[in-house]
Amino acid sequence: MRYEKGHKDLTRRRIIEVASKQFREQGVAAVGLAGIMSDAGLTNGAFYAHFDSKEDLVREVLSHAGFRNKLSRAAEKGTGLSGAIRDYLSPNHRDNPGQGCPTSALVAEIARHPKATRDAFTGKVGDVIALIAAGLEQGNDAERRRKAVAIYAVMVGALQLARAVNDKWLSQEILQSGADEAIALASQIGKKE
Repeated sequence: MRYEKGHKDLTRRRIIEVASKQFREQGVAAVGLAGIMSDAGLTNGAFYAHFDSKEDLVREVLSHAGFRNKLSRAAEKGTGLSGAIRDYLSPNHRDNPGQGCPTSALVAEIARHPKATRDAFTGKVGDVIALIAAGLEQGNDAERRRKAVAIYAVMVGALQLARAVNDKWLSQEILQSGADEAIALASQIGKKE
């Protein structure tokens, strides 16, 4: 049976979307290829027409994900970097990891993956740091980058912690405090001695 032009690309994108959601919700190790393919409406055998291995799929998921959407939405709303930080550290993002940032959902797990996967992840983290640095108005390039690294670390850590605790009020406090401190860091002038 012949498919229309572009069918393979659409199918590949569908597999990546399904896998991305499942990986972020359940973790890479907990997700099997059979579940991914079933949710994508495909047979298991179709997987290998698109990817060499599950690890290949993990790298593709990481390369397609990012913080850019939150920054773009914040720019459209006119809320800038502080709006993106508040959106990132929101109850909605905390409660919906399948729709959110892969870094906060997968960072601990990715640390145990092969070098090629960690390289893909490292590249995406670098991209996010550059986006955050570009949103900072004060300081030279090195200062903005240093702040961006710290801001992203606060954001990811706060979101992970807020998801891990089972006390609703503490979770909300972690989100709020993390957002406040990341925004304060973004607005600090000059370099720290």
